[in-house]
Amino acid sequence: MMAMVLEITDNVALLRDWILSLRDPYDRNNGGHEEPDNLGQVLYLVSLVDADAGAAASHSVVESVLTAAERITEDGCLHGITDGREHPVYQTKWLKFGLQKLGLPDPYRVPEVAESYGPLFWWDKRDVVVPTDRRYHEKAGLFPYLTWAEAHFHRDPTPLHYADEGYPITWESHASQADYEGMRLVDPSFVDRRLSMPHTWHAAEMFLYLWEDR
Repeated sequence: MMAMVLEITDNVALLRDWILSLRDPYDRNNGGHEEPDNLGQVLYLVSLVDADAGAAASHSVVESVLTAAERITEDGCLHGITDGREHPVYQTKWLKFGLQKLGLPDPYRVPEVAESYGPLFWWDKRDVVVPTDRRYHEKAGLFPYLTWAEAHFHRDPTPLHYADEGYPITWESHASQADYEGMRLVDPSFVDRRLSMPHTWHAAEMFLYLWEDR
C-alpha cells in the first residue's frame, strides 16, 4: 500500500534498489508463515521498477512467485493462510492484479465467496462478493488501516473522526507479532498499551482514500 502512494506521487525511486534485491516471494511477517497474498504483492512491486512490463517480468523473483502460486492453486484460486485465516478472494485478486501489471498470462479466477478481507482490495472491485458484515468498522481502535480500506471499498464517509484526538493520526495496537518494547523511546506508556504510532499502512490507506476522493 505504501508503494501505491509512492507510485502516485512519483517516488518509486525510493524503493527501486530494495525491489531489485527481492529474491524470496514471501515476507514471512506472521510467525514465518508463507502467506499467499505476498505473491501478487511482489509482482506488483516488480512492475514498478521498469516501465517496460516485459523487462520487469524478467526479474528473478517472478519465476519463484509463479512456482509458489502453482503449488497452492486449487480450482483456479489461491489457498492458504493470511493473517491466520483463509482469504481466497483477497489472495487471488492480489495475484491477478500482479499478473496484469506485468502483462503475464492470468489463468486464475476469483472465487464467489464472501470473506471479510474482500473489501480490503478496494481498487479493483470486479467479481468481489461483498460480505454482509462490516467487520472492521468495529476494530478502528486496533487496526484502523482495515477500517479505512473497508470504508474505501464501500464508499463510506472517511473515518476521519477516529483522528479527533489529535496526534498521532495513524497507529496500530495489539498486533500479534509486534515487539512494542522499542516504543519506549517514544512514550513508555505505549509499551503497556501495546501501541505503535505512527503507522505507515494506516497512513497509506488514508492517503489513497483521500486522493481518490479529492
